[in-house]
Amino acid sequence: MRYDWSIEEIEQLFSLPFNDLIFCAQQSHRAHFDANEIQLSTLLSIKTGGCTEDCKYCSQSAGNDTELKPERLMAADEVIEAARLAKSNGASRFCMGAAWREPKGKSFERVLDIVHEVKSLGLETCATLGMLNGGQAKQLAEAGLDYYNHNIDTSPDYYKEIVSTHTYKERLDTLQQVRAAGINICCGGIVGMGESRRQRAGMIAELAHMNPHPESVPINLLVQIPGTPLEEVKGIDSLEFVRTIAVARITMPASHVRLSAGREEMSDEMQALCFLAGANSIFYGEKLLTTGNAAVERDQALFKKLGLRAEEKPTPSTRRIANA
Repeated sequence: MRYDWSIEEIEQLFSLPFNDLIFCAQQSHRAHFDANEIQLSTLLSIKTGGCTEDCKYCSQSAGNDTELKPERLMAADEVIEAARLAKSNGASRFCMGAAWREPKGKSFERVLDIVHEVKSLGLETCATLGMLNGGQAKQLAEAGLDYYNHNIDTSPDYYKEIVSTHTYKERLDTLQQVRAAGINICCGGIVGMGESRRQRAGMIAELAHMNPHPESVPINLLVQIPGTPLEEVKGIDSLEFVRTIAVARITMPASHVRLSAGREEMSDEMQALCFLAGANSIFYGEKLLTTGNAAVERDQALFKKLGLRAEEKPTPSTRRIANA
């Protein structure tokens, strides 16, 4: 396993002839996974809107002029019912997102109880709650949290164009606290925010330098939300997005690479190319926090056409060995 990929090496991967890049990604994928299994996660916004951060892509930032109305933390029984439904629809992991800079006080205590209850349903648990300190990470681990999502968003040199209310280092510090607590890391980024290919390579390099690599790597295609500063940014070509998936697969061969935001607008053919390029995880359900997602029925039909099946939930020891 490599942890020393240079940006120049990753740029060279991006520049390979498309067929050669896909072939390399397939080799990497098949060395670590069943190429026809997809890990299914469901994402629920348990506290929506009103966030104090100024992320330019986000509908939940209080500073962005979107039509989203802030909501309080959901009641525990509502979250548990949503988790039960997700499990009945085939999801193996339930992800909970709260629009906070960082969790505090009684709200955090309620989240700990919710994590414990979701875990008791037999689901893997994941949360994204903003920045954490070491004590909070330890408490989440004790409550039964399997994964913590905290994306780096983009490359270090482009980050200041996207977020100014917290630093790149603060994101990395949270990831270190999560890892120290023994929680698996879910960390990826967003492409199509006006960044260059070199900056996309820089983002992949940051992820691939983590030792061990993030167990889950979501690659998001920007959803251009009206009222956000990026609503009219020039996006990227579909095949460039597929290349990004392939490069993530080659550089982080034992990680689950998740086809994340933006999937609702992707054709079946584009999604098939992403799976061919090494994506082996998706968010399953009709909403991702505040944006739309592909309908469950559409996903089921696509899986049938492609001969794909849901991955069985791995044991913790299997997860760890894969990334040793």
